[in-house]
Amino acid sequence: MNLMLVVIAVVFGVAALLTLWRIIIGPSILDRAVASDVLLTEVMCMLGAEMAINGHTRSLPVLLIIAAVGVFGSISIARFVARRDNTQS
Repeated sequence: MNLMLVVIAVVFGVAALLTLWRIIIGPSILDRAVASDVLLTEVMCMLGAEMAINGHTRSLPVLLIIAAVGVFGSISIARFVARRDNTQS
């Protein structure tokens, strides 16, 4: 069980670092938006894995809030980019 926890932590840690790298250097706002969605998804997966390993559902409200923030953030960025593209054309 401990080996599984270490493997999960390493995989999600590397993925989070690579995602943060894309958020920092990503040339466009859309690259950064996708990377932030991926980071939120990684956090949700880590919480889900922790819930599955420990056998509880106490983190479920946090997962729902993170999912809502991700959806509303993506919609906001899409609307912003669409407006910016319409004004530049």
